[in-house]
Amino acid sequence: MRLPGFLLLLLCSNIVQAQGLYDAGTIQEIRVTFYQNNWDHLLDSLKAIDQGDYLLVQSVEINGQVFDSCGVKYKGNSSYNDDNAKNPLHIELDFVRKSQNYQGYEDVKLSNCFADPTFIREALSYEILRQYMDAPQANHAKLWLNGVYFGVYTNVESINKRFVKKHFYTDGNNPFVKCNPEDFAGPGTGGNYPDLVYSSADSAFYYNKYDMRSDYGWRELLALMDTLKNHPSSAEQVLDVDRVLWMLAFNNTTVNLDSYTGAFAQNYYLYLDENNRFVPISWDLNMNFGAFPLLNTGGSGMLSLAQMKQMDPLIQSTNNNRPLIKQLLANPTWKRMYLAHLRTILEENFSTGAYAARAVALQSVISSDVQNDTKKFYSFTAFQNNVNQTINNGGSGGFSTIPGLTDLMGARSTFLSSNSNITPEPPLISNIATTVANTVQVNAQIQNSSSAVLAWRFDTSAVFQKTPLFDDGQHHDGAAGDGVFGGDFPINGLKAQYYIYAENAQAGRFAPARAEHEFFSVSSLPPLPNAGDVVINEFLADNGAGATDEAGENEDWLELYNNTANPVNLTGLYLTDKADNPTKWPFPAGVSIPGNGFLIVWLDEDQLQGPYHANFKLSATGEFVMLSDGAGTVLDSLSFGLQQPDISFGRYPNGVGPFTFMPVTFDDFNSTTSTQSPERAVLRLVPNPASDACTLQSDAPLGRVQVLDGIGRLVQEFNTLDRQITVQVNNLPAGMYAVRVGGRVLKLMVVK
Repeated sequence: MRLPGFLLLLLCSNIVQAQGLYDAGTIQEIRVTFYQNNWDHLLDSLKAIDQGDYLLVQSVEINGQVFDSCGVKYKGNSSYNDDNAKNPLHIELDFVRKSQNYQGYEDVKLSNCFADPTFIREALSYEILRQYMDAPQANHAKLWLNGVYFGVYTNVESINKRFVKKHFYTDGNNPFVKCNPEDFAGPGTGGNYPDLVYSSADSAFYYNKYDMRSDYGWRELLALMDTLKNHPSSAEQVLDVDRVLWMLAFNNTTVNLDSYTGAFAQNYYLYLDENNRFVPISWDLNMNFGAFPLLNTGGSGMLSLAQMKQMDPLIQSTNNNRPLIKQLLANPTWKRMYLAHLRTILEENFSTGAYAARAVALQSVISSDVQNDTKKFYSFTAFQNNVNQTINNGGSGGFSTIPGLTDLMGARSTFLSSNSNITPEPPLISNIATTVANTVQVNAQIQNSSSAVLAWRFDTSAVFQKTPLFDDGQHHDGAAGDGVFGGDFPINGLKAQYYIYAENAQAGRFAPARAEHEFFSVSSLPPLPNAGDVVINEFLADNGAGATDEAGENEDWLELYNNTANPVNLTGLYLTDKADNPTKWPFPAGVSIPGNGFLIVWLDEDQLQGPYHANFKLSATGEFVMLSDGAGTVLDSLSFGLQQPDISFGRYPNGVGPFTFMPVTFDDFNSTTSTQSPERAVLRLVPNPASDACTLQSDAPLGRVQVLDGIGRLVQEFNTLDRQITVQVNNLPAGMYAVRVGGRVLKLMVVK
C-alpha cells in the first residue's frame, strides 16, 4: 500500500528531518539589534528608494548564535506597507563579514504572513512542491526587533547562488534570472511582466521585466523567448520542459495565481544549468491557495471563490501572453504529461485530504507563539478557523476574501477529479524489471497504451535520453503482443537512472509517478572482489626522497596488490582516510588491477595531475586508511601509528602477511631486506635438468621457496634470506617440478 505523501511525511518526520534552520518541526528564534531607535523609518526610507540597500545592524542572533555587522532590509511587494505593524525582512549575515553564515546559510528571508490567517500557506506549499521539483525549504521563526517581540514569520530559504549550486551541479555563475519586474508595484505598471513574450531582439526592451542576477544572460534569455515563439517544438533544447510542466500543474491545482499562471506572470526564477537548459524555480508562495485571486489584469480578472474552485485545468492555454503555457500545452504529448503531473499532485495530496492534516500539524508547532503575536494581520480565531473556513473580514491591502484551505481545495479536488481533461483512463504500468547484461534491459507490463518510452541517464545532472519501448518480441519483451514492453540502453557508468512514460490518445502516465523528479535506479557495477582478493599492500606517508609522481613531486602513495591470478575491476570501490566518509575517493570507472599485479594511488589532494591522485593525504603521525565499496563492505583497512621518513609500511610476506616497516618496494613485491624483491630479481636454476641436486641463485634475498610436484603437492620448502640455496632432488621421482619463489615459478626437470 502506498501512503499519501503527507501521511508519510508525518510518520517519518522525526526520523528524516534534520534539526536545522528549516526544520519543519521546530520554530526558530531570531533577534535583531539595531544601532538606531528609528530603525523602522530608516528601513522604510531604504525601501522607498528601492535600490536594494541594507541597513547595517549591530547584531543578529539566531537560536542563540550571535552575528555582528549584518545587513537588514524590508522586502516584498503587496506584503510590504510602511503602515504595517510587521513587514517582511531580508537579513544578510555576510553583509560585512563575507564568511559569516548560520549552518551554511548567509541569507535569512522572513515573510510576514500577509493575507494568510493560517500562517502556514507558504510552508505547506513549498512542502508539497518539493515532492515534484527543486524548491526552497520553509518553516517558521519568532522575531524580536530591538528587544520587542514582532511575532511569527515564515522563514524561507533564499534562492541564490548557494541554492543553484546545490541543486543544479554548477558553480552558480550561469545565467540566473529573477522573473519579477524591476519596477513592480502591482497593477498599472505598464504591463512590464516577465511573461516570456518575445517582442524585440534588443535586450534593453526587457530590462524592466526581468531582474538579471548573473553577470550575463540576456542573450540566453532572448533565445528562450524566441524559441517559445518561433520554434516551440525545440523547447527541450533550451528549457527543462518537464520541470516547467510540474510548476504549471502545481500552480493550477493549488490556485497559485501570484505566479506565471496568474495576472502578473511572475514569482519564479530561471537558471541555466550545465546542459544549457533553463530550469524554473517557483518563488513567493505566501498567497497560494486562492489568497491572490487575480487571473488577468483586465476588469474581469478577479476570480470569485466559486470560480477558483472550478478553474479550468487548461487555463491560459490560449493566451498569447503566456507562451510558456500556450506553446507547451499545444504539444499533445507535453499536454498529456502536464495532465499526468496534475493528476499526481491531486491524488497524492488532495484527494486523500492529507494536506489538511499536514496544515494542522504545521500550525501546532507555532500556535502558542501566534497567539502571543500582537502584530499579526488577523485574529487568533481566524488563525484557527482559516484551515477550513473562508475568512471575509476586509483582509489587508484589498484582499477581502481568504479561502479556507479545505473549503477551496475540497471542492477543487472534486471538480478536477471529474473534469473531462482528467477523467480519461491513462495506461497502467506494472511489473517493471531490469536485467544487466551487455546493456541494461528494461521491460514492463503496460496496459491501455498506444506508445511508451524508456528515459535514462547516468548522472543526476544529465538530461534524460529517450528510446521507444516495444511489444514485438524482439526487445527483451517476451512474446509479441503479450502486453509486455521492452527496451534497453547502454552501460556507461556505475549506476543508471530511468523511468517509463506511456500514453494513449487521451492520457499519459509516468512510472514512478513523480518522474522526472524521482526515478528508478539500476546498478551496472561489476561483482565485488572477495575480501583478501585485493589488499592494501604498502604505503609511504613520509616521502622525502623516494618515488615521484607525474609532476616530479615526492608525494604520499599507497600500493594495492591483487592476490588472485585474474584481473579485478575496481569500479565502484573507494579509498578513504575517514571511516565516516567511506566514499571519499572513488576509483575511476573501468580501472582494473592485473592478476598478481599492483596499482599505485598517489595520496596528494591533487586530482588534476591524473586519474590515480586521491583527494586526501596521509598523516605521518598516524591515521586510518580503508578500501571498501562505500556501502558497508570493507575489503581492507588499517589504523597505523607514527611513520618514518622514506621507510614504507607494508605486508610481509607480500599480499598476505602482517604490516611491518620495510625498505620501499614501490610497485614491487615487498621485502624486509631490500628495495628489490626476489620476485623482480634474476633467478637461475643450475643445472636444469638435474638428477642429484641443483642450485637456486638470486641477486636478491630469496625469502620463501617452495618445490611442488606435477599435481601441486608441496615436497620441499625453505625460508631464507640467503641469495643461493641447494635443492636436493636425488630422492624425488623423475618428472617436472615447480620451484615457487614468492609470486614467481620456475620449472625444474628431474631426470634419473
